[in-house]
Amino acid sequence: MKLDYTQALKRVPDAQGVWLLHGAEPLLEQNLLQILRQDWQSKNIERQRFDLQSAQDWKQIFSALNSLSLFSSQLAIEVHGNLKPDAQGLKQLKSFIQNPQGNLLVVVFPKQESQSLKSAFFQSIEANGILVSLNAYGRQEQQRILMQEADKIEIRLDDDAWQWLLYHHENNLLAARNSLLNVADSCADSQHITSKDLQLALQDQSRYSTFDLGDACLKGDFMLAHKILNFLLQSGEAPTLIFWVLQKEMRLLLQLFEQPQNALQIGIWKNKIPVYQQALRRLTPQLLLQWPTLMLRTDCAIKGIGNQKVEDLFLQLIYSLCGATIPLQYA
Repeated sequence: MKLDYTQALKRVPDAQGVWLLHGAEPLLEQNLLQILRQDWQSKNIERQRFDLQSAQDWKQIFSALNSLSLFSSQLAIEVHGNLKPDAQGLKQLKSFIQNPQGNLLVVVFPKQESQSLKSAFFQSIEANGILVSLNAYGRQEQQRILMQEADKIEIRLDDDAWQWLLYHHENNLLAARNSLLNVADSCADSQHITSKDLQLALQDQSRYSTFDLGDACLKGDFMLAHKILNFLLQSGEAPTLIFWVLQKEMRLLLQLFEQPQNALQIGIWKNKIPVYQQALRRLTPQLLLQWPTLMLRTDCAIKGIGNQKVEDLFLQLIYSLCGATIPLQYA
């Protein structure tokens, strides 16, 4: 069964079997996982997490699902990564789906292309489990989700403020939510927020933003991108937000490379299409092929997997996005 974010929220109390979450919206992923975890905690359901580093890790996952601890009657396992199980693992997955015994397997993948969703792995889950798309298409849906976030912190935005927020963050719901938190702190005595309140709150927040970093990379200005990256790291910006912007630009460029005539359809704003096209002319197909592996390594480093430094991998990302040669000490 396919569900969107809102539909999935309603089914959390009855969740069992296999759920697979995929999409390009970290905020939706965070929210849904948080609500699932709260539900498990309220029901005293044991929770375990696995981070996929190889297809062989699926053996450990299914082994854990078949061996509850002495103190648990139900188990919820979170699996994070982007590696599908092999033939044996797929067989075990189908067996578990048929008889979950009240247990839940939640698989968290990045956004999947339509061709990938046609594989036996995804088709099995769609037919017998829950496939959740974590995307928010169009401004109306994005505003509806962000209004729920605003309700949580008890603030109200006027129409101009909503337009400014959505335009400024260009589909990044997580950054937009963080801006709502910032303006709530800055305007603690006021529940009614204007676009001027938002602009002042963000101007006070920092000299550079993660969006400035993305823009510098798209323009191929490595010196500026490096300067902004250092500023963000020194000012305590969350690595997940820095990575979100960098991988967003990489994924858009990869999609534009494959679909040069569909810039608007893949989510590039009309006034920014020339910037992306110019960036592509600066990049080689060989360099683009390295990006999925580089993004995966960075994601693992942020989660504490492996021994590479997140800062070094961020440098590799901005070197690559700018089309510059990566120095040996960071390669």
